[in-house]
Amino acid sequence: MDEYISWMEKNPKWLKLILCIGPLDWSWAIWRILKGIKANSALQVVLGILWIFLGGTVLWLLDIICIIINDYPFWFK
Repeated sequence: MDEYISWMEKNPKWLKLILCIGPLDWSWAIWRILKGIKANSALQVVLGILWIFLGGTVLWLLDIICIIINDYPFWFK
């Protein structure tokens, strides 16, 4: 779990952006779920699960914008 979180966060910006595009955004949804489990936050886990279904439709744009601005996808820090 920690390896996946760390891998996603340490990727270069260009790879993070590619992983945000449309259906590939599920990889960030898994990252969100694992971050929620690690933080012991039921709300973050539920939002991560919702991101699986909504991320591929419109929310991937939010991820792209956030990565361009601050090199981190949309999420709680």
